[in-house]
Amino acid sequence: MKTLLLALCFALSLSHWVAAQTPSVQDVLQSQRALIEKSSRRTIGPAIDALVASGLPQMQNVLEVWQAKEMWQRRADGLFFTATKNADGSYTLRDFQEGAEVGTAASSDLKQLKPNSGVRAMIATALVQFQLSDPDKAKRAGALDSIARDPEASLLAPLRASIEGEADADILARKTRLERLMSMAYDSDVPTRVGAINDMSGDLSVDFRATLNPILSTTRVVMSAGEMPDGNVAQEVIPGSATLTRTAAYELLVAAGNAPAKVTQDARDAALEANVEGGRVAGVPVAQLSSETARDETYDRLATQGLAVPRVSGADVDALLEAYRFYDVYAEPSADVTQAAQAALAASQTRVAVSQAADLGLDALSLASIYFLAAIGLAITFGVMGVINMAHGEFIMMGAYTGYVVQQFVPNHTASILIAVPLAFAVTFAAGVALERLVVRWLYHRPLETLLATFGVSIALQQLAKNIFGTQARPLTAPAWLDGAWVINDVVSISFIRIAIFILALLFLGLFLFIMKRTRLGLETRAVTQNPAMAASMGINPDRVNMLTFGLGSGIAGIAGVAIGLFAKVTSEMGSDYIVQSFMTVVVGGVGNIWGTLAGAAMIGGFQKGVEFLNPSNTLAAQTYMIIFIIIFIQFRPRGIIALKGRAAGD
Repeated sequence: MKTLLLALCFALSLSHWVAAQTPSVQDVLQSQRALIEKSSRRTIGPAIDALVASGLPQMQNVLEVWQAKEMWQRRADGLFFTATKNADGSYTLRDFQEGAEVGTAASSDLKQLKPNSGVRAMIATALVQFQLSDPDKAKRAGALDSIARDPEASLLAPLRASIEGEADADILARKTRLERLMSMAYDSDVPTRVGAINDMSGDLSVDFRATLNPILSTTRVVMSAGEMPDGNVAQEVIPGSATLTRTAAYELLVAAGNAPAKVTQDARDAALEANVEGGRVAGVPVAQLSSETARDETYDRLATQGLAVPRVSGADVDALLEAYRFYDVYAEPSADVTQAAQAALAASQTRVAVSQAADLGLDALSLASIYFLAAIGLAITFGVMGVINMAHGEFIMMGAYTGYVVQQFVPNHTASILIAVPLAFAVTFAAGVALERLVVRWLYHRPLETLLATFGVSIALQQLAKNIFGTQARPLTAPAWLDGAWVINDVVSISFIRIAIFILALLFLGLFLFIMKRTRLGLETRAVTQNPAMAASMGINPDRVNMLTFGLGSGIAGIAGVAIGLFAKVTSEMGSDYIVQSFMTVVVGGVGNIWGTLAGAAMIGGFQKGVEFLNPSNTLAAQTYMIIFIIIFIQFRPRGIIALKGRAAGD
């Protein structure tokens, strides 16, 4: 029993002794009082480091209060507190140790600490170490964002320490990835850095490549022949090669103090002017110095007389370049690290190239689906009926404006689009039937007159749209679930709107095939396309088929207008942007063949995106090259990719 009491007394004494030896928050703050009182970005670093190194759990609150400009100092004794203003203008003080009230003070007895933006930024960096293990998930995520924006070697150890106890899977993945990136850049152990690089080898992310680039950065140095530079040599660079011109190599020698600077033309002319005496320079009349050769020779005379710096000849340059060697030296001293970084970057660049090709393919597929939607109606009117309808683009415009009008009455964007699609079909179907009945039916087999008439109709429809909606672009807003993009990786992504348009294009392909293969209208249309006279003799009314076919093509153009309007501007001229591509799509694919239209859209979309990839700064060049390509293409395949067969092919 006595032994137990003695042990208990010893334990209590030990705990009191430890508590007495552990500094309080106020003790730490007072030890850094001078720096805190006159804080600046240049001097406050040691004070912040001391607060963090104290290991006191209250220091997170101290730093947060200080950063928020809510820390106060009592003038009488210099102690630091948090303060709450009272109704009578006085302040209630609370200590940082327990958060307990320790009295009140008048505002004149207190000094509010207001760190500037630079000091607050340093405090924020210090807070990251505490926030990495904060119970609040948002604070942990914010700490990771802060480290990613401004990584430092001092943050690597607390980041590693916070990984083991992380319970959230997403945060854990971010911490692990960030630890690998920071290990590459800041860890002092070479095998650990190499392991981190190998773990992420081939990664597509920009931050991975950005971490490797400083490791592989080089400095070009000049050495005498036969000497080698200290450090991790990347390669020897030969003057006159693609990476180092002879002029650049000589400038490196001049910068290193190993060669005299070349005399420039301005310096030569200045020396000549400075030595003019009696209208002569070194005995040569000024009037004879009209050529570069004469000026060089006169300057050389001055140099011989000791009146100017001698020029550097080509032989001198050659001799100096032979006497020195040029090397690229890595900033990273470890050859193992640079070798691993080179291999990892090469693997990454290979995957980036593959991903860029995939991204380009998706862009081409997306553009092809847009062109297909715009051209599928024209494939019916032009391909089946042989009518050159220059107003086809205006049917696309009418469909887009129909969607805009619907959204003015139906604010729910999902519902408005579902209503706009069939309504746009109905409006443009009716407009197409009216155009066919009033204009086109009188001009069959007269393509020039049809072209001129429909071109006039297109101008009239554009002007009508301007009168109704004005010249300003109108918004056709996509539903919220179409916002954003499907991000496959850091290189490959495609917007949800373009995915929706691609799906819509597939649906229309299926609908068109169903109509043409499974319905009476499709049977009659195919019959009229192949042989109008024979179809008429079999009881089919070609006039009615033409009217319905023209209306169907126009209605599909209206639906295409709703889809295109979701990502393009809705104006009276929007149809003009697609009429040329629509005709090219139909002609290249093969007139009268839906599969040909699909192939034409794929070819034109792919070619345009390919040209834009090779020359991204000039999108107009893509249009120009595309037209030239199509002109050449139709010289070899005038009937398109998939030509009609049978009698219709000869018409």
